[in-house]
Amino acid sequence: MDREDVEGYAWTSWSDVQRYGHSTSSPDHAGKKRKQDPGSETVTRIPEESNEDDEEDDDMTSDLKDSEEPSNKRVKPVGRGGGVTGIITPVKTAALKRLGQSITRSISFRTEARALPPIRSRQKASSFPRRRSSQCWSDTVESHDLTAKEIKRQEVIYELTQGESQLIEDLSLVKKVYYEPMLKLDIMTESELGQIFGTLDSLIPLHQDLLTRLERLRGSEKTVGAVGQTLLSWFPCLEAYVTYCCNQVEAKALLDQKKQQKRVEHFLRLCQESSFSRKLDLWNFLDLPRSRLVKYPLLVREILKSTPPEHPDEDTLPDALETIQSIVSEVDSKTGEAECQFYRRGLIYLEEGQRLPEIQQSRFLYCHGELKNNKGQRLHVFLFELCLVLTRTIEDKDGGMAFQVYRQPLPTTTLYLEELPDGESSGGGAFRGAFTSGNDKVRNCFRVSSRGRSKAQSHSLQANDSFNKQQWISSLRQAMVQSRDRGSQPSQSGPPCHLSPDPALYHIAELSLSSDTEMADQSS
Repeated sequence: MDREDVEGYAWTSWSDVQRYGHSTSSPDHAGKKRKQDPGSETVTRIPEESNEDDEEDDDMTSDLKDSEEPSNKRVKPVGRGGGVTGIITPVKTAALKRLGQSITRSISFRTEARALPPIRSRQKASSFPRRRSSQCWSDTVESHDLTAKEIKRQEVIYELTQGESQLIEDLSLVKKVYYEPMLKLDIMTESELGQIFGTLDSLIPLHQDLLTRLERLRGSEKTVGAVGQTLLSWFPCLEAYVTYCCNQVEAKALLDQKKQQKRVEHFLRLCQESSFSRKLDLWNFLDLPRSRLVKYPLLVREILKSTPPEHPDEDTLPDALETIQSIVSEVDSKTGEAECQFYRRGLIYLEEGQRLPEIQQSRFLYCHGELKNNKGQRLHVFLFELCLVLTRTIEDKDGGMAFQVYRQPLPTTTLYLEELPDGESSGGGAFRGAFTSGNDKVRNCFRVSSRGRSKAQSHSLQANDSFNKQQWISSLRQAMVQSRDRGSQPSQSGPPCHLSPDPALYHIAELSLSSDTEMADQSS
């Protein structure tokens, strides 16, 4: 491949990318060469007798070709038999014997000739996605005399350790097969890559430190005694996640924008189709640290449940749990503020009167996503802390996404919500015609209205499914209650603490309205 092919990105496989991106010929999750691990791939094993069939088919084909040559040998006539097996006479030659067995299996009472079965071909192992082994702690020890509760404790600690190892492998993989090749091949600029990857590189030594500490705790029998103090002293390091997670909002927006370029899309698709990716795309890898962060409280809680009385961890694990929960809460809060600021900057106002102070005073988003109005228009709706804003998505001058404010924003203090039951809507024929086709009934709709400073407004909106509808209704109700509680209290020097959104709603900050399944994945 010459330089012109590289610039044109006429790649047909990941090997082309490797040749110019980096020198690793078969990268694993740590970016090093290693032999293919047959246990790490899903290969359909064909029974041994099936392999014999392949050999028999090959021999049969060879023997049939030989039988086409003229022969002066005398052939014994075939005698009449009472069954199929009587047609085949005993043979001594091994090849002919296999031929006879094959014909016996495939013979039919039909008169027409039957084509030979096609030779089965196996797919190359490298094309299968790698899968992580689901090894348990009990698989690593030959024998033990632990109780069921102690075994459970060791299993959770082992899961914690293995999770750190796998995260380090994945983050190293992202650096070696995504960041470095894209920088070397000029697929993106260093500034763009820095925005998308953020402080990812600094997280690798952070988790490597915890992995080293946990491995040191393993005794000669591969059991871990006290782990609470180790976690308690390490968890404060996760404050670094505030910077990384706050950057993810803008990183995701820029990555989606760059994917519109053919060169970037082609490179990322080649990576995703390669075996090392496990069918995950780049954003899946970039989001792994956040997923890991929210799992720590669950793991600590499980270790604590399996810790026997009077164990040293009885005193330290509760403190470690409180520490990590506080950090996760802080990361969620800061990320919500960063997301709110990002989308506020993306609003485009057609009239100066649309710039309500409630929009600028909002500190977080309850949720946002696409909804359909009764005119059949798809709107991107934002439920900020103090205001509901309906927008149309447009493309800005840089090719990114911007949001043009539609009608007048609705402050949550004057907001009214009406849940519309599935069926014939009271909105009239236009409402039904926009939301349904033919005689279908209206589903998953609700109405928001406001009677405040200006003329009354009303918007009938439809979610994509019932799950999304309930998420919107729950978020709207919480926003309305908190806004009115805030208005009924005397003025304070600072915002009251109860204005923070319910932690259970953090995961729906971005409502995807494509399917119930996708929303369930986001909320898990």
